This record gives sequence, C-alpha cells and structure tokens, in this order.
Amino acid sequence: MAFTLALIALFVVGWIAAIALGTQAYFKGEISKPIHERNWNSEGFNQIALAVTAEELDYNERVPGFTVNY
Repeated sequence: MAFTLALIALFVVGWIAAIALGTQAYFKGEISKPIHERNWNSEGFNQIALAVTAEELDYNERVPGFTVNY
C-alpha cells in the first residue's frame, strides 16, 4: 500500500514538473519568435511571460513580423 502511494506521489510530482518545464520552454520560445502586430503591446502576454520565465521582454531583441512605419 505504501509503495503504491509513493509511486502515485512520484508520478504526480513528475507530471507537475513536466508541466512547469514545458510552460517555461513555450514562453522562452515565443519570446524569441517574430511578433505579430496585434500582440506587440500585449500586456497580458508580458505579464504571463514574466511570471513564468522571470525575465522582462526586451523589444530590442524581438523581431516584428510586420512592416514597421516610423
């Protein structure tokens, strides 16, 4: 009984770790991709990315996926 409970607990902890690592990998990948115009000033994405990766977005490194008119 204790072995089964320990095995289930190990599975749950591993599952949560995989979710956390996958989420970080997703946001790190999204930060490096070209950004669409509608998302350029998206505060929601910035807040989620900061919470997940603990890194501020640097728009000097982001490449716009659209033509910028200065």
